[in-house]
Amino acid sequence: MPPPASCYRHPDRPTGISCARCGRPICPECMTSASVGFQCPECIREGRASVRPVRRAPAVRSAGSRWGVVTLTLIAVNVVLFVATAVSAGIAGENPLDNQRSPLFADLQLAPVLVQVFGEDWRLLTSAFLHIGITHLAFNMLALLLFGAELERTLGRWRYLAVYLLSALGGSVAIQLFGDPRVAVAGASGAIWGLMGAFAVLALTQRGDVRGIMTLLAINLLVSVLIPGISLLGHLGGLVAGFLAAGVVVLARRRTELQVLGLLVLTGVLAVTALTATTIVVL
Repeated sequence: MPPPASCYRHPDRPTGISCARCGRPICPECMTSASVGFQCPECIREGRASVRPVRRAPAVRSAGSRWGVVTLTLIAVNVVLFVATAVSAGIAGENPLDNQRSPLFADLQLAPVLVQVFGEDWRLLTSAFLHIGITHLAFNMLALLLFGAELERTLGRWRYLAVYLLSALGGSVAIQLFGDPRVAVAGASGAIWGLMGAFAVLALTQRGDVRGIMTLLAINLLVSVLIPGISLLGHLGGLVAGFLAAGVVVLARRRTELQVLGLLVLTGVLAVTALTATTIVVL
């Protein structure tokens, strides 16, 4: 009868167990349970070395995957402009928290008379990235994060961005057509209302429950009417433009070229309407 084998790492310890991978004898101290049998320390180390460690995605990439790259970029632009206007107000001798008093804010806000008379067309879009105070900014960015992230996943990046910008433009068009030309406005609310209009389109076309989005719209409409200083025209204009833009995207979902054409036509109609709008200017 052959003598019992000894552990290759501890020769003074006889054992009847061998490594399932290399076949060397191992004692209880040296063996590690594996999926089949036991393995020696060297085989365990070799196995771990051959497995690549899981690389965690950078925080920025993880946030982009969760909330949407376009949505986070839009939020960043709004925040940067808020900081810029606050700094501009401070330089001008105003309280930085009263950022609406800054020269930069005055150059970018939507003042219908300045668009009509002096042709300062950029205000139609730049005003949608301005906010009056940090509370205004916080509420709008929270809404953008909640609505935008879901729409970006559903529509895709460029379609979602198109809906957002057209909604912002639609709010400006409504103000140019029906607002007081002497009253300046600013804020992303028109664009966010456009996102709610897009949700309504998706709910209707997918035969989903529209009661939730309609209730939300009704509540926001009531708030817009009751609280002074809120531009109801901008909200409704953004809602209609977002509804139409999302409608184009959904109806032509199988034809990218038709989506692009439809969105370009809608952009042209809104732009021409805004630039040719005439309201009574009372000096």
